[in-house]
Amino acid sequence: MGVADEQIRVSETVKRTIERRRREGESYNDALERILEEADAGDFDDGFGRWSDEEADRVREGRRKAKEKRKRSRNSQGCSPRST
Repeated sequence: MGVADEQIRVSETVKRTIERRRREGESYNDALERILEEADAGDFDDGFGRWSDEEADRVREGRRKAKEKRKRSRNSQGCSPRST
């Protein structure tokens, strides 16, 4: 933990959010450092775009075939087609 030598202005909303996420005995600085480290550790979209073009095409084709199979199954059971 470093010594605080700067001040920043935050909105009441941001302050309340930090207060909710602070752990017992944790300074605002420590809470912000932890929260920022957590955010850097695993963004939601980490890993997206990692498939090769061939793998993405294979998955798309599999989804297309599964959709067609469901559509044929519904039609053969006399279900009305759903709009897509």
